[in-house]
Amino acid sequence: MRNLMLAAGVIVTLTMATSAMAQTAGDADAGKKVFNKCRACHAVGEGAKNKIGPELNGLVGEKPGAVEGYSFSPAFQEWAADKSVWNEALLTEWLTDPRAVVKGTKMAFPGLKKPEDLTNVIAYLAGFDDEGEERDPAEALATAAGQ
Repeated sequence: MRNLMLAAGVIVTLTMATSAMAQTAGDADAGKKVFNKCRACHAVGEGAKNKIGPELNGLVGEKPGAVEGYSFSPAFQEWAADKSVWNEALLTEWLTDPRAVVKGTKMAFPGLKKPEDLTNVIAYLAGFDDEGEERDPAEALATAAGQ
């Protein structure tokens, strides 16, 4: 009986872990639609340029505040100083409520409230390398998670 209960516990744990991994993977196609909320200030893809906000090519795996030619607020620079890279956890925190994370940020966006919007837009952003070329979002997120 004890072995049966242990086996059932392992199955439940594996099922929950698989479900959580599936959630964090995100849907880049759905994220493209979510990114429409961001397009007024940010650009991604081939030829992306800084706008009101920085261009976001290669964002996943990049050090926060490292976009060439963009002037980040002093508050953001201070916050970013001890951060190694934009990974899924840091992007989730930031995109949920940027103004709560960094008081004094130039980013006026109130944040994304739906967890699926967060994971999807992060997957979409992870799909662009530094040059705006497409890359495997899951691979980029996995690499950034290890940094």
